[in-house]
Amino acid sequence: MRRWPVVPSVIVALAVAAMIGLGLWQLLIRLPEKEAQLAQLSANPSLPATAFPRFPDDSLLFRRTSAFCLEPVSIDRSGAGNAGYRMIANCRTGAEGPGFRVQLGTTRSVDAKVAWRGGKVSGWISHAPDARPLIAKIFDKAPREMLLVADTPAAGLTANTRPDVSLVPNNHLAYAFQWFFFAIVAAVIYVIAVRRRIARSGDPR
Repeated sequence: MRRWPVVPSVIVALAVAAMIGLGLWQLLIRLPEKEAQLAQLSANPSLPATAFPRFPDDSLLFRRTSAFCLEPVSIDRSGAGNAGYRMIANCRTGAEGPGFRVQLGTTRSVDAKVAWRGGKVSGWISHAPDARPLIAKIFDKAPREMLLVADTPAAGLTANTRPDVSLVPNNHLAYAFQWFFFAIVAAVIYVIAVRRRIARSGDPR
């Protein structure tokens, strides 16, 4: 047998094992977890209405809900793709405790003004817009803020699109195969590199 460098071989073997482990984790743990979550979310729209959560709870996404806005502290504009802009009110619910955010509707006008004074609002539970950069989302696992998507638009706005469970990504199978692919590529590249090095050195052992 030809002589292989011990330390680099051990390092590459550990790296390949780690990538295979990550692939197995995505395939055997994260994928079943996500499929179970999607099954729950698919059933949520048909469940009875629930109170809007005071704190983030992704198990309630797409459930019917309602809340009472004592006063809209501010109304923000957020991008909504082809729909233009989402108009989102930041609501006060009392002297203490967290408020909540409600998506009042959409508009294509960059200058749209919304005269909404609050009150009872009903709709669906969704995620609030996330302004964090992509790199921050990868490393920051803090739960996303919840959003009440109103089923009746405020005056002058277009009705919100009903939240769609099919838009929730499920990429864990692809992630698993990516890790397996990386492991194979790393192993193949290392074997080729070492064999070429040995061939150049002319060392048969």
